[in-house]
Amino acid sequence: MVVGVPKEIKNNESRVGMTPAGVFEMVKHNHTVYVQSGAGVGSGFFDKDYQKVGAQILDTMAEVYAKSDMIVKVKEPIREEYNLIKEGQIVFTYFHFASSETLTQAMIDSKAICIAYETVENEDGSLPLLTPMSEVAGRMAIQQGAKYLEKPVKGKGVLLGGVPGVSPGRVLVLGAGTVGVQAAKMAAGLGAHVTIMDVNMKKLRYVNDIMPNHVVTEFSNELNIRKHIKSHDLIIGGVLLKGAKAPNLITRDMLKEMHPGTVIVDVAVDQGGCVETTKPTTHEDPTYIIDDVVHYCVANMPGAVPYTSTVALTNVTLPYALKLANMGWRSACNLDKTLAKGLNIVEGEVVYKEIVEAFKWEPVLA
Repeated sequence: MVVGVPKEIKNNESRVGMTPAGVFEMVKHNHTVYVQSGAGVGSGFFDKDYQKVGAQILDTMAEVYAKSDMIVKVKEPIREEYNLIKEGQIVFTYFHFASSETLTQAMIDSKAICIAYETVENEDGSLPLLTPMSEVAGRMAIQQGAKYLEKPVKGKGVLLGGVPGVSPGRVLVLGAGTVGVQAAKMAAGLGAHVTIMDVNMKKLRYVNDIMPNHVVTEFSNELNIRKHIKSHDLIIGGVLLKGAKAPNLITRDMLKEMHPGTVIVDVAVDQGGCVETTKPTTHEDPTYIIDDVVHYCVANMPGAVPYTSTVALTNVTLPYALKLANMGWRSACNLDKTLAKGLNIVEGEVVYKEIVEAFKWEPVLA
């Protein structure tokens, strides 16, 4: 199969869909790999690194799309790429369709095979291709939140870890999944007081078992959330509904109950956000303020640490990319039910029901 790795063109996205090590494995299996010139530079991988392992370098994105049977990316295609995608072409990347009807319609129109990293799902419900980026984003959420609590950037002026004689900052984490656990771990490491909330008691018991005593768990409901937002300095939105739009756990009216300078980091922004006032931002302009509450809603947080993120991503995506290249998407998905869950749009039809539900469309599935 001919595999293409284009350069990411989303604002401040420096990751790349495949490392040279990944390309080496593809070439070893007799596949042709085209890499767009400069695609890996942001992650510390140069054209010569790809050429050494057998990749062919093409100058333009259009050439990569035109010559490839499968495109391996990081982020969803944006408007400039829509017309480059061919009918029947496999596009293997993060899509997060439920947050964008425009993207969804464009991919329907393209009649491509859209396989979304974020919905590839194991039998136990875990998401192997989303997990490493969730780990990065969860850890970064505390790093960024701590920075934006500083007064010069309109935060409360709170040091998360406190100092002797001064209470530490208070962090509220919504969701005890991968993002939430990693955020709680980082916040706890800084010495902050952490409250982590979820509706899944099994997850809360797990957190209670592994975290130190200054991380406390509480069942998530509106009354409890309203109680805690008044006293916490940093709020992390880490709620995930697989392939679906995130629920609004914090509504616009709740902002007025928060102390001025409170910081919200909504990691769920890719799926529409779990805060009603969330709107996607970029690393170039990451924050905005509503009702004196600082919102950090960067839609590609791991893109700020591209070397770590790219290596972590290729580690988990490569085995599936190899299956697709070796067997074709139909055979690969028939034999691997985990990979089959990644099918979102196939030749013009939405085959993932949560996308249909997100836009309240009429079901197309039998």
